[in-house]
Amino acid sequence: MTNSIKKLAIGAAVAALMAPNAMAADSSDPIVIPIHNWSSQIVMSHAVGQIFESMGNNVEFVTTDSQAVYESVRLGDVTLELEVWEGAFGASFRAALEKGGLHDAGDHDAVTREDWWYPMWTKDACPGLPSWEALNECADLFKTAETGDKGRYLDGPVDWLKHGKERVEALGMNFTVINAGSAAALWAEIGAAEADKRPVVVFNWTPNFAEAVWPGEFVEFPEWVEGCDKDPSVGPNPDALFDCGNPAKGYLKKAAWDGMVGKWPHAYEVLTKISFTNAQIAEMAKLVDVDELEPEEAAEVWLENNEDVWKSWVN
Repeated sequence: MTNSIKKLAIGAAVAALMAPNAMAADSSDPIVIPIHNWSSQIVMSHAVGQIFESMGNNVEFVTTDSQAVYESVRLGDVTLELEVWEGAFGASFRAALEKGGLHDAGDHDAVTREDWWYPMWTKDACPGLPSWEALNECADLFKTAETGDKGRYLDGPVDWLKHGKERVEALGMNFTVINAGSAAALWAEIGAAEADKRPVVVFNWTPNFAEAVWPGEFVEFPEWVEGCDKDPSVGPNPDALFDCGNPAKGYLKKAAWDGMVGKWPHAYEVLTKISFTNAQIAEMAKLVDVDELEPEEAAEVWLENNEDVWKSWVN
């Protein structure tokens, strides 16, 4: 099936579902959807954008910093955000909420986790894992020419604000934090280590495709307690912030500009119904990161294979 035929089929299905549910027309101005630097968010954004387009809306995609986007949503410069990860972006989201102009548009079914992670062959070399204290005792296993006498931890891109350096300092860990330039660089690090089963510890998250390709575990740091990122007295080190892990059962939310509900009422109604599961998000990432489809094509494939899911949102 060609791309144009796929889009026509999606549009016909949406039109048929919408017919009995007449409501105020959406604006002809474009719904602006931000694009970030990890695969599931890019594919999800295109999938939702294609649904909106099939409903008769205009859609514009803009590349946006994943932290600054909440200020952009608040001001109406972009219309929504489809993946608000609690661990990475909760603080920026909450700060924007306090200012006003955007709101919580509902949770996905997915449960998230974002933290230090290792493939299982690393545990063979450091059997005390997943304890962070055991990892620290094994720091020599992770030394590189770049980090000298300290272990190397490959964190996410700088704009994800994972506070790896602050955690290392707060817990007195014998590691140097190096930031990857992209999600692809994290996968490349794991893939390069796989051949000779070299111990490696990197930033990872769930849901994504990696858990199906490389079985592994998250490092267990002191349990997240609300305030660990704001109040030094919270957590094991009374003199430091970020001395705990990220939430082990984090939310994945959607955010919307307050003006969306009045300007694009039907699209907004659909947005509030959209809810992806862990498996669905991992599938989206796999289409790009493993199957090597372009994001737009991956979105079309996902929509074609999951009509029963998205049709329920537009009905």
